[in-house]
Amino acid sequence: MTSSPHPRDLRAELETLTTEAFRPELAAIDQLPTLEIAKIMNGEDATVPAAVAARLPQIAAAIDAVAERMARGGRLVYAGAGTAGRLGVLDASECPPTFNTDPSQVVGVIAGGPGAMVTSVEGAEDSRELAAEDLDALRLTARDTVVGVSASGRTPYAVGAVEHARACGALTVGLSCNADSPLAAAADHGIEIVVGPELLTGSTRLKAGTAQKLVLNMLSTITMIRLGKTYGNLMVDVRASNEKLRARSHRIVALATGAGDEEIERALAATDGEVKNAILTIIGGVDGPSAARLLAESDGHLRTALEKAAG
Repeated sequence: MTSSPHPRDLRAELETLTTEAFRPELAAIDQLPTLEIAKIMNGEDATVPAAVAARLPQIAAAIDAVAERMARGGRLVYAGAGTAGRLGVLDASECPPTFNTDPSQVVGVIAGGPGAMVTSVEGAEDSRELAAEDLDALRLTARDTVVGVSASGRTPYAVGAVEHARACGALTVGLSCNADSPLAAAADHGIEIVVGPELLTGSTRLKAGTAQKLVLNMLSTITMIRLGKTYGNLMVDVRASNEKLRARSHRIVALATGAGDEEIERALAATDGEVKNAILTIIGGVDGPSAARLLAESDGHLRTALEKAAG
């Protein structure tokens, strides 16, 4: 395991990071009324979207690169420690119900393993080797993308994950909240969302965590849009795994087609509840098997399949 830096060296390094900076104007925040603290915190949070906006070109470039690889069967893998790791696991876990992706298609790995989602695993974030082991278990290929996530941009686990992924030929993205970070430097696509010092000194689950969540939302959602997982702004690949999602599936077909309830229910029954297929049977005037074939020929893109049905 990588030897840890001397505590004095680490303290000196942390003092150079924007995310760790002390704000003397907030030194008496604990003496303020609760509403005043809430107003200050809300004002801090309001600055995050602008910091993300400043990096939209880098974010878009990364998304296009991710989507190109995923279209060829690649996977999207998030790697991080602590809050950053948890945000990656959260984003990955929400892709199957939202976009009907296979659970292996978007994956989150966190330093210390699944138990670290709820309990801190001491020392796990300091190991580059642990990151390499976790990624080796996934058998990375050149079609995969690994996104290292770290507020400081120096977390050894995240940096190690990106370095190891590049050595395996995978695409790499480094998402951090400090400028000139080792993580961004190690990645093919560096995304640095500089949100400034936190309300509580060094508590990067706050603005930095919010910024990372916003960017991860973009990475997964827009990649899925590029892959044809939506039709307009409708989640046509939603997996109807419960009553709420079955009702949502019905509503999505209604919004896309304007059809009546009975026709929608017949279409969903004929396509095993697949929303995209049901829409194609209604608008394209084809049966369930034909809808499945047309979508397969169109790599899952509904608009392309509709053009084929009309042609």
